[in-house]
Amino acid sequence: MAPAGDRLGYWGAPTSTLDWCEENYVVSYYLAEFWNTVSNLIFILPPIYGAVQSYKDGLEKRYITAYLCLTAVGLGSWCFHMTLKYEMQLLDELPMIYGCSIFVYCLYECFKYKRTINFPLLFLLIAYSFVVSMVMYGTMVAVLVLRSVYIVLWVYPWLRGLAYTSLTLFLLGFLFWNLDNIFCDKLRGLRERLPPVVGVFTQFHAWWHIFSSIGSYLHILFSLYSRTLYLKYRPKVKVSDGNFWRDPESAVAEAGPSYGPKQVHAKQ
Repeated sequence: MAPAGDRLGYWGAPTSTLDWCEENYVVSYYLAEFWNTVSNLIFILPPIYGAVQSYKDGLEKRYITAYLCLTAVGLGSWCFHMTLKYEMQLLDELPMIYGCSIFVYCLYECFKYKRTINFPLLFLLIAYSFVVSMVMYGTMVAVLVLRSVYIVLWVYPWLRGLAYTSLTLFLLGFLFWNLDNIFCDKLRGLRERLPPVVGVFTQFHAWWHIFSSIGSYLHILFSLYSRTLYLKYRPKVKVSDGNFWRDPESAVAEAGPSYGPKQVHAKQ
C-alpha cells in the first residue's frame, strides 16, 4: 500500500527500491515526484554550457567529459524521480559512480604534462566503478575531498574559497538528504498543514539536488582552475554581468610573454 498522501499516476506503481519523501503524483499526473524531478534542471543545463564552452576553448577532453557526466547524473535522476521505476533507478545511481570516477581522474592528473593519459589510474577507476554501491561512491567523494584539501593547503592556497565553497554546498545538500530521510513523516505532516507555495520549501531531497549540483559544478571549476594554473595559463575567475549562469565565465589568460599560449575560460 502506498504511503498516505501518495497517488497513482502515469507510470503506475513504483518498482524502485527507493521511494523518497515527496508525495507521489500530487503535483503532476506524469511526474511521480514533481519537485525531485524538476530540481534536476540545475544538474542538466549549466554543465551543458560548461562542456560547450570548454570545447570552444580547446580545453582537455577530460573536463568536457566531466561536465557531460554531471549532465548525465541529472538526466538519470530526472528519469528516476519522474517514474520511480527500478530501471530508471539504475540510470540515476550508475552515472553518479562513473561521473565521480572522472572527477577523481581529473583532479589527480592536474599536475601532469599536456596530452598524457594515466592508463593505470584510468583502469583502476573503471574497475572500481563497476563495484556499484553507495559505499564506493562515498569513498570516491572522500578521495576528492582529501585531494582538494591537499591542493589548497600546499599547492594553490588562494583557491581555498572556491574549494571550500564547493565542499560546503555539497555537504549542505547531504545534510538536507539526511533530514529528508530521517524526518520524512514529520515533513509530510507539516506539508499537509502548510500552503503549497510554502510547503515546497520542505522538499529537502530537491534541495539536495540543488546544492550538490552547484557544489559539483564548482568542483569541476576548481579542478579546471588548478589544471590551467599548472599549465601557466594564469586564469582569473569572475562573474560577468552579475549573472551567475548566463555568462559565469571569464577566466581570461591573454596571450603574452608572462601568460599561457592561449585564452582559457573557466566557469563559476
